[in-house]
Amino acid sequence: MLTYKKSGVDIKGANIFKSKIKALVRKSFRPEVLKDIGGFGSFFKMPSGYREPVMVSSSDGVGTKLAVANLINKHDTVGIDAVAMNVNDILCTGAETLFFLDYIAFSLVKEQVLVDVVKGINDGCIESGCSLIGGETAQMPGMYRPGEYDIAGFCVGVVERGNIIDGSKIEAENVIIGLESSGAHSNGYSLIRKVFSQKELKRMGKELITPTRIYVKPVLSLLSTKDSRLSINGIANITGGAFYDKISRILPDNVNARIFRNSWPVPKIFKLVQNKGNIADHEMYHTLNMGIGMVLMVEKSAAKNIIAKLAQLKLKSWIIGEITKGNKETEII
Repeated sequence: MLTYKKSGVDIKGANIFKSKIKALVRKSFRPEVLKDIGGFGSFFKMPSGYREPVMVSSSDGVGTKLAVANLINKHDTVGIDAVAMNVNDILCTGAETLFFLDYIAFSLVKEQVLVDVVKGINDGCIESGCSLIGGETAQMPGMYRPGEYDIAGFCVGVVERGNIIDGSKIEAENVIIGLESSGAHSNGYSLIRKVFSQKELKRMGKELITPTRIYVKPVLSLLSTKDSRLSINGIANITGGAFYDKISRILPDNVNARIFRNSWPVPKIFKLVQNKGNIADHEMYHTLNMGIGMVLMVEKSAAKNIIAKLAQLKLKSWIIGEITKGNKETEII
């Protein structure tokens, strides 16, 4: 007799998995979480202290970096990437992330792999100060090859309406501060996987799956101060489209961003990708973060203090460019 399990979906196994991760997930719960995971909806109380709160949301995934994780059979960090790609995005608006929900899809994966993935997601939530309050684990026979899976996530944050950062305050003579990345983060892996052989990817695998740096706590520390010497006019997350697309997105219509390519140390992995793949500079800076995971547009007088404050928070940063009069374009010289 045909059953759902014989069709490839193991409901009992899924329930056992969910019961195993409940205690793990509780470690990320903020006081505003009202219910445990596993219900038909997730409950989160609006935090106090906001006069005119505005909700900010984001949805993103990890992409083909997962192929490298599968190649070296290491799955406990890619969940951090799923969180980072979302929380870093809404951080660009000045928002504090409140909660995160995940989506994991697969055909046939070992239970321990799924536990490792959720552990990474939970670690990312703890690092960014948000709660993992729910999600979906979708077993989809025939959609993925055995052992393959996909991860995406969704987060919600909050910002005081009067404190929203949208780039409108960016003006000529501001400077651009670049924050150090932890590697390639979660963008450009289709290019990276094209450049290197399977043997090379396996040899460099641990470096290539270094999780995306989460910038939430150090940047929120800057934003929470009332010290005008630490004020920020714009923030851009250097992900897909990298410098050209992501920086231009937040510029007012009357200015340009000028990036000085030799103003920070580019990690060796990016040089290796470029040399082995014979890739033009424009393509590199349009695809990969080149060692800069996020940029801040600030008053020139504030730059030194911001860099010093970030150094105290164990985050390296450099002045990597300037804002000039223009028409909403980014140039790298």
